Amino acid sequence: MNMNAKNSNGTAKPKGKFGVIVFLLLIMFSVSMCASCTIIDSSEIGIKFHKWSVSEQDYGGIEGTCSGWVFYNPLATDVFTYPLHVQRKTYEPFRVNTKDAAQFTMDPSIAYRINPEKACDIFKKYRKPVEELENGYIRTCIYEAYRTCANNFTSDSIMSSRATFEADVRARLEHSLNNEGFIVEEFTSQIIPPESLAKMIDAKNMAVQSSLKAENEVKEAEANAKIEIAKAKGAAEAMKIKADAEAYYNKTISNSLSPYIIQEDWIEKWDGHVPTVINGSGSGSMYDMSSIIKSAK
Repeated sequence: MNMNAKNSNGTAKPKGKFGVIVFLLLIMFSVSMCASCTIIDSSEIGIKFHKWSVSEQDYGGIEGTCSGWVFYNPLATDVFTYPLHVQRKTYEPFRVNTKDAAQFTMDPSIAYRINPEKACDIFKKYRKPVEELENGYIRTCIYEAYRTCANNFTSDSIMSSRATFEADVRARLEHSLNNEGFIVEEFTSQIIPPESLAKMIDAKNMAVQSSLKAENEVKEAEANAKIEIAKAKGAAEAMKIKADAEAYYNKTISNSLSPYIIQEDWIEKWDGHVPTVINGSGSGSMYDMSSIIKSAK
């Protein structure tokens, strides 16, 4: 093939024109790739890693964490982000069995955040976003914590010692998640007993309430009776005091009335006429007038 071919007019054709164009395009593509960048928000942590690595020691190809403006070559490098603020997740109910084979329904809700010091370890091990971690690893940890702790309780002891059961579940859950880089902020759950046990609990509560109501009614009746007795005693004592006072008064008055006082009172009321009533001795008066007049003088 003649590399020095000429045009019809006798001039030489341009050499390597196609190769130059390809070379320029490659340079422009490489420059544009090298100029790629991303911004890591202050509420996130970025993890810069290589898409491939020839070193066996560089497992995962992670360069480290990053924040702010991050420049990278998207052909060989990429940036993954994890949120650092608190994440909340409510799970669909699931069932676990107690020591006595009773089946309880658990309805958990968790609030957690990622430990920034272990963000690289989380990415290196799982390489998944938080949504997939919540529905995968974290849910498994919650289920295992419930299942393991429930095997140490009977159905009655779970309901009577619910706070202890939930504390045991949280302690086991925190141990599992903290080791992986997840910090548990809150953990709550609704524990639903089997229907048969729920009916027994309701019946027991109604019996206790009825007993307390009857006991309160008896106490109220006893209190009312004591009040009435106290009122009756008070009224009786008041009447006795009044009667004693009247008797004392009458006795005092009776003792103070001498015959002379009676005669003096009779003289003061006498109008000077001799009574017309004759007593049994045939005299013309009822009293010895001479003695009364003499004593009056």
